[in-house]
Amino acid sequence: MHGSASPGWLLVALCAATGAYCLLRMRSGVEEQRRAAGGEALMGFGMAAMAVPAAVFTPPGWAWPLYGAVFGAAALRALWAARSDACHLHHLVGAAAMVYMAVVMAGAPAHASAHGHGGSGVPALTGALLLYFTGYVLLSGARLVPVPAVPGGPPVTGWADRPELARVCRLSMGIAMVAMLLAM
Repeated sequence: MHGSASPGWLLVALCAATGAYCLLRMRSGVEEQRRAAGGEALMGFGMAAMAVPAAVFTPPGWAWPLYGAVFGAAALRALWAARSDACHLHHLVGAAAMVYMAVVMAGAPAHASAHGHGGSGVPALTGALLLYFTGYVLLSGARLVPVPAVPGGPPVTGWADRPELARVCRLSMGIAMVAMLLAM
């Protein structure tokens, strides 16, 4: 991604930590949580790899089509899963955004990755994705406001089944997506 190295490394750390926690969530006893966590782990690690500053490592030309193919497959999987649960539509938008970023980066000239893009403005699709993910971040942040515990509610047994941590995971990936789209 374009931009300076320090924010890039912070974004790499945030996305990698999120991906690692999502791997931990895959140990859940609930099958739907395991599936969602797997997709989110893929997204977190993919975003971490994409966010590595270009001054440190410039991926070879074949990497961007590979990203596009991997996240295209993830988008198809999310589309298939959305037939039975609309919650997967967010995963579909996220995977499609990753495909879009991979296509943009594949078409970017070599000097653009080091110096940013010209004054052509924000493309319409980038703007639409920015609006979606900004709204998602604001809504997810509002959902993290603590609520009183319900007496007699189910006990939390481990790190893999903590819904508030899953929300934090999704919120951090949404924030990272906004940062990556702004850096394009």
